[in-house]
Amino acid sequence: MQNTAQNTYLNTSVTTASPGELTLLLYNGCYRFLKLAIRSIQEKNINGKHTNLIRAQDIIIELQSTLDMNYEISNNLFTLYDYMMRKLEEANIKQDIQAIEECAGLIAELRDTWAEALKSARSEQKVSGG
Repeated sequence: MQNTAQNTYLNTSVTTASPGELTLLLYNGCYRFLKLAIRSIQEKNINGKHTNLIRAQDIIIELQSTLDMNYEISNNLFTLYDYMMRKLEEANIKQDIQAIEECAGLIAELRDTWAEALKSARSEQKVSGG
């Protein structure tokens, strides 16, 4: 029953989220899958490791595909996402927890920065009467 409630909440969150909030949800999901992959390696669950790393990579591909390449920061993010993809592919083969932790740290930094940017944008919108 709890899973059904969680799925309903998540589905509602996704369908009602702004593009900025969707990006934050993607970062959160990616981070969660990376942490689950680490736990799977520690528990010697190879299928779990593989599944969670593929899910994290799918999210990174989605983040990469939605970049507006007219901005310099998008080029930088594209390169960073590409780097993480290579690290995670290698980590999947070698069961490299350190590489996954590095990517999780990068995703956490991006997530936290994005959350701050959303918060600032909301504050500015309230001040300007929007």
